[in-house]
Amino acid sequence: MNTDKENKQREVELTDQACRIIETPEGRKLECNDQVVSPEDLWDVKEEDLKKVGLDKDTKSELMKQAYNTVSLSCEERVVVEEYERLSPHLIFEIIRRDGVEELLRPAKALIFSGIGAGILITFSFVCMAVLNALLPKESWAPIIAKFGYTAGFLLVILSRLQLFTENTITTVVPVFKPFKWTKLKPLGRLWGIVLISNLIGTTLSAFFLSAPGVMNAPFVVEMMHIAEHVAQFTAYENLIRGIPSGILIAAIVWMMPSSRSFSFFLIAFFTYFIALGDFTHIVVGSAEMCYAVIHGMASVGDYFFRFLIPTGIGNILGGTGVFTLLAYAQIERELGTKK
Repeated sequence: MNTDKENKQREVELTDQACRIIETPEGRKLECNDQVVSPEDLWDVKEEDLKKVGLDKDTKSELMKQAYNTVSLSCEERVVVEEYERLSPHLIFEIIRRDGVEELLRPAKALIFSGIGAGILITFSFVCMAVLNALLPKESWAPIIAKFGYTAGFLLVILSRLQLFTENTITTVVPVFKPFKWTKLKPLGRLWGIVLISNLIGTTLSAFFLSAPGVMNAPFVVEMMHIAEHVAQFTAYENLIRGIPSGILIAAIVWMMPSSRSFSFFLIAFFTYFIALGDFTHIVVGSAEMCYAVIHGMASVGDYFFRFLIPTGIGNILGGTGVFTLLAYAQIERELGTKK
């Protein structure tokens, strides 16, 4: 009973007089009765008294962190804790936003060469999958291993920091939201157009090169034909709807890269492997496969553009920008300090 009475008296002493926020070397603190309130005592301050102080959301958040973080650590211990601390969502957003700004400001020439390089290298997803299909025995479990070849092109492109269109559905879209202005859509459209066309030039060059006599062994050519024929059979609706999961997964890779650090290889490999396992459609890899199908008479140029390219592109954008980016932005919108 005495303890309850003492706690009640303590609360009255803390909150009956005016409180204010003061700046200290350790950060912003709450001062009541001309005394700095310790982190432990913050829990004894009434909510209505905090409202009277007129706290903004950042100051309130800082005070609440102090209220929870009551353990004293040495400087060395703080360094160790910070090294293992997860990046908060708004910091990830800021890292991606800064990368996006750099990409939006890159000259067209650099984007073109990087995009063509990405289109050429990502064709190895198509090639490696065909090679593994040819080398593995014709067993029911073989496709599970063969589809791992699909990750090769993505690993080459993403780790080489080349321009891949589906990465840009999140990286270069993020800067548009802080703050949103319609005029920001023009440089975004410029970059998307340059990168996509460059990627398609790279995949087309690769498809023609792979179709040249003597480039690939006969068993590999047979498997490449099978893969291209399979891709060419999808309808426009199938390409669109299967493109959405691909867009989401590529956007998820971009979102998690800042936190993955030394595990980037495994992160990229896992999620792109899942794209292959799910038989989802990707506008750049699929462009190499579909172009190969056109060259060998399994599809027409009209099929390439209207049954594959446009529907798949829409699906990838819906997944990467429409679903993932907007949802990721929605969860941290209130945490972001918008520059005026």
